[in-house]
Amino acid sequence: MKKSIFAVCDLEASYAYNLMEAIDERQGMSFEVQAFTNVESLISYARERHIELLLISAAAMCGELLKLSIGKIMILSEGEKKKELSDYPCIYKYQASDQLIAEVMNYYAVEAVPAPAAMLKKKVEIIGIYSPVGRSLKTSLALTYGQIRAREHKVLYLNLEEYAGFETLLEEKYEADLADLLYFARLGSGNLVYRLGSLIRHLGGLDYIPPAFCPEDLRNISPGEWTSLIRDLAEYSAYDVLLLDIGSAVNGITELLKLCTKVFMPVSGDEIAAAKLEQYERVLKQQNALNVLEKTQKFSLPFVSGSGKGKAYMEQLVWGELGDFTRQLIREEQDGRMGTGRTEPAKKTQGTAGSDTGGGRPGDLPAD
Repeated sequence: MKKSIFAVCDLEASYAYNLMEAIDERQGMSFEVQAFTNVESLISYARERHIELLLISAAAMCGELLKLSIGKIMILSEGEKKKELSDYPCIYKYQASDQLIAEVMNYYAVEAVPAPAAMLKKKVEIIGIYSPVGRSLKTSLALTYGQIRAREHKVLYLNLEEYAGFETLLEEKYEADLADLLYFARLGSGNLVYRLGSLIRHLGGLDYIPPAFCPEDLRNISPGEWTSLIRDLAEYSAYDVLLLDIGSAVNGITELLKLCTKVFMPVSGDEIAAAKLEQYERVLKQQNALNVLEKTQKFSLPFVSGSGKGKAYMEQLVWGELGDFTRQLIREEQDGRMGTGRTEPAKKTQGTAGSDTGGGRPGDLPAD
Protein backbone atom coordinates (compact mmCIF):
# COMPACT_ATOMS: atom_id res chain seq x y z
CA MET A 1 0.00 0.00 0.00
CA LYS A 2 1.41 3.37 -1.04
CA LYS A 3 2.31 5.93 1.59
CA SER A 4 1.18 9.55 1.42
CA ILE A 5 3.75 12.03 0.12
CA PHE A 6 5.38 14.53 2.47
CA ALA A 7 7.31 17.03 0.34
CA VAL A 8 9.90 19.61 1.41
CA CYS A 9 10.85 22.45 -0.93
CA ASP A 10 13.55 24.95 -0.08
CA LEU A 11 15.90 26.83 -2.38
CA GLU A 12 18.77 26.09 0.02
CA ALA A 13 19.70 22.57 -1.05
CA SER A 14 21.53 21.52 2.12
CA TYR A 15 18.60 22.63 4.28
CA ALA A 16 16.06 20.79 2.12
CA TYR A 17 17.96 17.52 2.13
CA ASN A 18 18.85 17.66 5.84
CA LEU A 19 15.23 18.32 6.75
CA MET A 20 14.08 15.52 4.44
CA GLU A 21 16.41 13.08 6.21
CA ALA A 22 15.19 14.20 9.64
CA ILE A 23 11.54 13.82 8.61
CA ASP A 24 12.18 10.42 7.05
CA GLU A 25 13.88 9.24 10.25
CA ARG A 26 11.00 10.43 12.44
CA GLN A 27 7.98 10.07 10.13
CA GLY A 28 9.06 7.57 7.49
CA MET A 29 6.61 5.15 9.10
CA SER A 30 3.72 7.30 7.83
CA PHE A 31 5.00 9.11 4.74
CA GLU A 32 7.17 8.87 1.69
CA VAL A 33 9.38 11.93 2.03
CA GLN A 34 10.62 13.90 -1.00
CA ALA A 35 12.90 16.96 -1.16
CA PHE A 36 12.96 19.62 -3.88
CA THR A 37 15.38 22.50 -4.32
CA ASN A 38 13.50 24.38 -7.04
CA VAL A 39 9.85 25.05 -7.79
CA GLU A 40 9.99 23.65 -11.33
CA SER A 41 10.88 20.12 -10.21
CA LEU A 42 8.23 20.28 -7.48
CA ILE A 43 5.56 21.32 -9.99
CA SER A 44 6.59 18.58 -12.40
CA TYR A 45 6.37 15.98 -9.61
CA ALA A 46 3.00 17.25 -8.32
CA ARG A 47 1.49 16.93 -11.79
CA GLU A 48 2.10 13.19 -11.60
CA ARG A 49 1.47 12.40 -7.92
CA HIS A 50 -0.70 13.75 -5.13
CA ILE A 51 1.26 15.48 -2.35
CA GLU A 52 -0.52 15.13 0.96
CA LEU A 53 1.63 17.63 2.90
CA LEU A 54 3.97 20.28 1.49
CA LEU A 55 6.47 22.17 3.62
CA ILE A 56 7.79 25.00 1.44
CA SER A 57 9.92 28.09 2.00
CA ALA A 58 8.25 31.47 1.57
CA ALA A 59 10.68 32.31 -1.23
CA ALA A 60 9.65 29.22 -3.22
CA MET A 61 5.87 29.49 -2.80
CA CYS A 62 4.02 30.41 -5.98
CA GLY A 63 0.47 30.48 -7.33
CA GLU A 64 1.08 27.66 -9.79
CA LEU A 65 1.15 25.20 -6.89
CA LEU A 66 -2.46 25.99 -6.02
CA LYS A 67 -3.58 24.43 -9.29
CA LEU A 68 -2.00 21.09 -8.44
CA SER A 69 -2.96 18.09 -6.31
CA ILE A 70 -1.61 19.18 -2.93
CA GLY A 71 -3.48 18.47 0.28
CA LYS A 72 -2.00 20.84 2.85
CA ILE A 73 0.67 23.53 2.58
CA MET A 74 2.80 24.92 5.40
CA ILE A 75 5.22 27.80 4.93
CA LEU A 76 8.80 27.65 6.17
CA SER A 77 9.26 31.16 7.52
CA GLU A 78 12.51 32.98 8.26
CA GLY A 79 10.78 35.17 10.83
CA GLU A 80 8.48 37.50 8.93
CA LYS A 81 5.14 36.36 7.61
CA LYS A 82 4.32 37.72 4.16
CA LYS A 83 0.85 39.21 3.78
CA GLU A 84 0.17 37.24 0.60
CA LEU A 85 0.83 33.98 2.50
CA SER A 86 -1.40 34.81 5.47
CA ASP A 87 -3.85 32.03 4.57
CA TYR A 88 -1.24 29.35 5.27
CA PRO A 89 0.14 28.19 8.62
CA CYS A 90 3.75 29.24 9.05
CA ILE A 91 6.54 27.56 10.95
CA TYR A 92 9.94 29.02 11.80
CA LYS A 93 12.50 27.12 9.76
CA TYR A 94 15.62 27.77 11.85
CA GLN A 95 14.81 25.68 14.91
CA ALA A 96 15.71 22.20 16.09
CA SER A 97 14.43 19.65 13.58
CA ASP A 98 12.65 17.60 16.27
CA GLN A 99 10.67 20.64 17.39
CA LEU A 100 9.90 21.68 13.82
CA ILE A 101 8.63 18.21 12.91
CA ALA A 102 6.56 18.03 16.11
CA GLU A 103 4.85 21.34 15.25
CA VAL A 104 4.15 20.21 11.69
CA MET A 105 2.66 16.90 12.79
CA ASN A 106 0.63 18.55 15.52
CA TYR A 107 -0.94 20.81 12.88
CA TYR A 108 -1.46 17.91 10.50
CA ALA A 109 -3.01 15.65 13.16
CA VAL A 110 -5.74 18.09 14.20
CA GLU A 111 -6.83 18.70 10.62
CA ALA A 112 -9.18 16.37 8.74
CA VAL A 113 -6.70 13.84 7.34
CA PRO A 114 -7.14 10.37 5.86
CA ALA A 115 -6.91 7.50 8.32
CA PRO A 116 -3.51 5.80 8.20
CA ALA A 117 -3.21 2.43 6.54
CA ALA A 118 -2.24 -0.56 8.62
CA MET A 119 1.47 -1.29 8.30
CA LEU A 120 2.51 -4.40 6.39
CA LYS A 121 5.11 -5.76 8.77
CA LYS A 122 5.96 -8.69 10.95
CA LYS A 123 4.22 -9.11 14.28
CA VAL A 124 5.13 -6.42 16.78
CA GLU A 125 6.72 -7.46 20.06
CA ILE A 126 4.88 -6.03 23.06
CA ILE A 127 7.16 -6.26 26.08
CA GLY A 128 5.63 -5.64 29.49
CA ILE A 129 7.76 -4.78 32.49
CA TYR A 130 5.76 -5.02 35.69
CA SER A 131 6.19 -6.08 39.29
CA PRO A 132 3.80 -6.20 42.25
CA VAL A 133 6.91 -5.70 44.38
CA GLY A 134 8.12 -2.14 44.92
CA ARG A 135 11.71 -0.87 44.74
CA SER A 136 12.55 -3.53 42.15
CA LEU A 137 14.49 -1.38 39.61
CA LYS A 138 11.66 -1.89 37.13
CA THR A 139 12.09 1.44 35.32
CA SER A 140 15.88 1.14 35.31
CA LEU A 141 15.52 -2.21 33.59
CA ALA A 142 12.99 -0.81 31.11
CA LEU A 143 15.20 2.12 30.11
CA THR A 144 18.27 -0.11 29.82
CA TYR A 145 16.46 -2.78 27.81
CA GLY A 146 14.89 -0.18 25.53
CA GLN A 147 18.15 1.59 24.75
CA ILE A 148 19.94 -1.66 23.94
CA ARG A 149 17.14 -3.08 21.77
CA ALA A 150 16.84 0.26 19.94
CA ARG A 151 20.27 -0.24 18.40
CA GLU A 152 18.82 -2.86 16.07
CA HIS A 153 15.06 -2.28 16.13
CA LYS A 154 12.56 0.56 16.21
CA VAL A 155 11.44 0.67 19.84
CA LEU A 156 8.76 2.84 21.46
CA TYR A 157 8.86 3.11 25.26
CA LEU A 158 5.73 4.03 27.21
CA ASN A 159 5.98 4.74 30.93
CA LEU A 160 2.62 4.11 32.62
CA GLU A 161 3.58 5.08 36.16
CA GLU A 162 1.95 7.58 38.51
CA TYR A 163 5.17 9.50 39.13
CA ALA A 164 7.81 8.79 36.50
CA GLY A 165 9.92 11.87 37.31
CA PHE A 166 11.25 12.15 33.76
CA GLU A 167 11.59 15.93 33.68
CA THR A 168 14.03 15.68 36.58
CA LEU A 169 15.62 12.38 35.58
CA LEU A 170 16.26 13.30 31.94
CA GLU A 171 16.55 17.06 32.49
CA GLU A 172 13.81 17.78 29.97
CA LYS A 173 10.75 20.02 29.75
CA TYR A 174 7.61 18.60 28.17
CA GLU A 175 4.77 20.65 26.74
CA ALA A 176 2.72 17.53 25.91
CA ASP A 177 2.72 13.99 27.21
CA LEU A 178 0.98 10.60 27.19
CA ALA A 179 -2.24 12.17 28.44
CA ASP A 180 -2.46 14.18 25.21
CA LEU A 181 -2.06 11.03 23.13
CA LEU A 182 -4.77 9.29 25.15
CA TYR A 183 -7.09 12.27 24.73
CA PHE A 184 -6.55 12.25 20.98
CA ALA A 185 -7.18 8.49 20.85
CA ARG A 186 -10.51 9.07 22.61
CA LEU A 187 -11.65 11.31 19.77
CA GLY A 188 -11.73 8.26 17.53
CA SER A 189 -10.32 10.07 14.51
CA GLY A 190 -8.23 7.11 13.46
CA ASN A 191 -5.19 9.36 13.04
CA LEU A 192 -3.34 8.33 16.17
CA VAL A 193 -0.08 7.75 14.31
CA TYR A 194 0.05 11.38 13.15
CA ARG A 195 -0.47 12.71 16.67
CA LEU A 196 2.17 10.25 17.83
CA GLY A 197 4.70 11.93 15.57
CA SER A 198 4.20 15.26 17.33
CA LEU A 199 4.86 13.78 20.78
CA ILE A 200 7.85 11.50 20.25
CA ARG A 201 11.04 12.31 22.18
CA HIS A 202 14.35 10.52 21.87
CA LEU A 203 16.79 8.93 24.28
CA GLY A 204 19.63 7.98 21.98
CA GLY A 205 17.97 5.62 19.51
CA LEU A 206 15.05 4.89 21.85
CA ASP A 207 11.78 6.72 21.13
CA TYR A 208 9.47 7.53 24.01
CA ILE A 209 6.35 9.50 24.83
CA PRO A 210 6.76 11.78 27.87
CA PRO A 211 4.89 10.14 30.77
CA ALA A 212 1.65 11.67 32.03
CA PHE A 213 2.33 14.40 34.58
CA CYS A 214 -0.81 13.91 36.68
CA PRO A 215 -1.67 10.45 38.07
CA GLU A 216 -5.38 11.20 37.56
CA ASP A 217 -4.77 11.27 33.81
CA LEU A 218 -3.88 7.58 34.00
CA ARG A 219 -6.50 6.51 36.53
CA ASN A 220 -9.29 7.86 34.32
CA ILE A 221 -8.36 5.59 31.40
CA SER A 222 -10.45 2.43 31.15
CA PRO A 223 -8.91 -1.00 30.46
CA GLY A 224 -10.55 -0.97 27.02
CA GLU A 225 -8.95 2.37 26.15
CA TRP A 226 -5.52 1.09 27.15
CA THR A 227 -5.80 -2.06 25.04
CA SER A 228 -7.19 -0.09 22.10
CA LEU A 229 -4.27 2.34 22.26
CA ILE A 230 -1.66 -0.43 22.33
CA ARG A 231 -3.32 -2.33 19.48
CA ASP A 232 -3.50 0.83 17.34
CA LEU A 233 0.19 1.56 17.97
CA ALA A 234 1.07 -2.01 17.01
CA GLU A 235 -1.04 -1.90 13.85
CA TYR A 236 -0.47 1.61 12.50
CA SER A 237 3.04 2.58 13.60
CA ALA A 238 6.31 1.24 12.20
CA TYR A 239 7.72 0.17 15.56
CA ASP A 240 9.07 -3.34 15.94
CA VAL A 241 8.88 -3.28 19.74
CA LEU A 242 6.43 -1.60 22.12
CA LEU A 243 7.94 -1.46 25.61
CA LEU A 244 5.39 -0.94 28.40
CA ASP A 245 6.67 0.11 31.84
CA ILE A 246 3.47 -0.61 33.76
CA GLY A 247 2.82 1.13 37.07
CA SER A 248 0.18 0.97 39.76
CA ALA A 249 -2.10 3.74 38.41
CA VAL A 250 -3.22 1.69 35.40
CA ASN A 251 -6.75 0.30 35.42
CA GLY A 252 -6.86 -3.23 34.09
CA ILE A 253 -3.22 -4.24 34.40
CA THR A 254 -4.15 -7.86 33.69
CA GLU A 255 -5.65 -6.90 30.33
CA LEU A 256 -2.46 -5.09 29.34
CA LEU A 257 -0.32 -8.03 30.40
CA LYS A 258 -2.46 -10.34 28.28
CA LEU A 259 -1.52 -8.26 25.22
CA CYS A 260 2.19 -8.65 25.89
CA THR A 261 4.39 -11.05 23.97
CA LYS A 262 6.42 -11.52 27.13
CA VAL A 263 6.55 -10.01 30.61
CA PHE A 264 9.68 -9.24 32.62
CA MET A 265 9.14 -9.10 36.35
CA PRO A 266 11.94 -7.84 38.61
CA VAL A 267 11.51 -9.06 42.19
CA SER A 268 13.54 -9.12 45.38
CA GLY A 269 14.29 -12.15 47.53
CA ASP A 270 12.89 -11.15 50.92
CA GLU A 271 9.85 -12.76 52.56
CA ILE A 272 7.57 -9.73 52.16
CA ALA A 273 8.27 -9.59 48.43
CA ALA A 274 7.65 -13.33 48.15
CA ALA A 275 4.29 -12.96 49.91
CA LYS A 276 3.22 -10.16 47.55
CA LEU A 277 4.26 -12.21 44.54
CA GLU A 278 2.31 -15.22 45.80
CA GLN A 279 -0.83 -13.09 46.18
CA TYR A 280 -0.35 -11.60 42.71
CA GLU A 281 -0.15 -15.08 41.17
CA ARG A 282 -3.28 -16.19 43.02
CA VAL A 283 -5.14 -13.17 41.66
CA LEU A 284 -4.10 -14.04 38.09
CA LYS A 285 -5.28 -17.61 38.54
CA GLN A 286 -8.58 -16.34 39.92
CA GLN A 287 -8.92 -14.12 36.83
CA ASN A 288 -8.17 -17.04 34.48
CA ALA A 289 -5.02 -15.28 33.31
CA LEU A 290 -2.67 -18.26 33.46
CA ASN A 291 -1.23 -17.25 30.09
CA VAL A 292 0.25 -14.17 31.78
CA LEU A 293 2.09 -16.38 34.25
CA GLU A 294 3.31 -18.61 31.44
CA LYS A 295 4.99 -15.77 29.55
CA THR A 296 6.42 -14.05 32.64
CA GLN A 297 10.10 -14.24 33.47
CA LYS A 298 10.95 -13.36 37.06
CA PHE A 299 14.41 -12.35 38.27
CA SER A 300 16.19 -10.14 40.75
CA LEU A 301 18.44 -7.48 39.29
CA PRO A 302 22.01 -6.49 40.08
CA PHE A 303 22.64 -3.40 42.17
CA VAL A 304 22.74 -0.22 40.08
CA SER A 305 25.74 1.90 40.97
CA GLY A 306 26.42 5.42 39.81
CA SER A 307 24.51 8.65 40.17
CA GLY A 308 23.50 11.70 38.23
CA LYS A 309 20.85 12.71 35.75
CA GLY A 310 20.30 13.12 32.04
CA LYS A 311 21.94 11.24 29.21
CA ALA A 312 25.11 10.57 31.20
CA TYR A 313 23.15 8.56 33.76
CA MET A 314 21.31 6.69 31.01
CA GLU A 315 24.68 5.68 29.58
CA GLN A 316 25.74 4.45 33.02
CA LEU A 317 22.73 2.14 33.03
CA VAL A 318 23.61 0.72 29.62
CA TRP A 319 27.30 0.15 30.32
CA GLY A 320 27.09 -0.85 33.97
CA GLU A 321 26.24 -4.16 35.61
CA LEU A 322 22.55 -3.76 34.77
CA GLY A 323 23.48 -3.30 31.11
CA ASP A 324 25.52 -6.50 31.19
CA PHE A 325 22.59 -8.36 32.75
CA THR A 326 20.21 -6.96 30.12
CA ARG A 327 22.45 -7.85 27.19
CA GLN A 328 22.60 -11.43 28.47
CA LEU A 329 18.80 -11.41 28.80
CA ILE A 330 18.45 -10.26 25.20
CA ARG A 331 20.92 -12.89 23.97
CA GLU A 332 18.86 -15.58 25.69
CA GLU A 333 15.72 -14.25 24.02
CA GLN A 334 17.36 -14.33 20.62
CA ASP A 335 18.70 -17.82 21.19
CA GLY A 336 15.27 -19.02 22.27
CA ARG A 337 16.57 -20.09 25.65
CA MET A 338 14.36 -17.86 27.79
CA GLY A 339 12.24 -20.00 30.07
CA THR A 340 8.82 -18.91 31.28
CA GLY A 341 7.93 -18.20 34.85
CA ARG A 342 11.43 -18.95 36.10
CA THR A 343 13.32 -17.01 38.73
CA GLU A 344 17.01 -16.27 38.29
CA PRO A 345 18.48 -14.30 41.19
CA ALA A 346 21.35 -12.11 40.09
CA LYS A 347 24.41 -11.50 42.17
CA LYS A 348 24.18 -8.30 44.17
CA THR A 349 26.85 -6.07 45.60
CA GLN A 350 26.36 -4.19 48.83
CA GLY A 351 23.82 -1.43 48.68
CA THR A 352 20.17 -0.63 48.25
CA ALA A 353 18.41 -2.18 45.31
CA GLY A 354 17.04 1.10 44.04
CA SER A 355 13.97 3.26 44.28
CA ASP A 356 11.83 2.62 41.21
CA THR A 357 8.23 3.12 42.18
CA GLY A 358 5.85 0.24 42.56
CA GLY A 359 3.65 1.13 45.54
CA GLY A 360 -0.05 1.78 45.63
CA ARG A 361 -3.02 -0.28 44.43
CA PRO A 362 -2.67 -1.26 40.74
CA GLY A 363 -6.34 -1.38 39.88
CA ASP A 364 -7.30 -5.05 39.77
CA LEU A 365 -4.10 -6.36 41.33
CA PRO A 366 -2.94 -6.51 44.96
CA ALA A 367 -1.38 -3.50 46.65
CA ASP A 368 2.35 -3.21 47.07
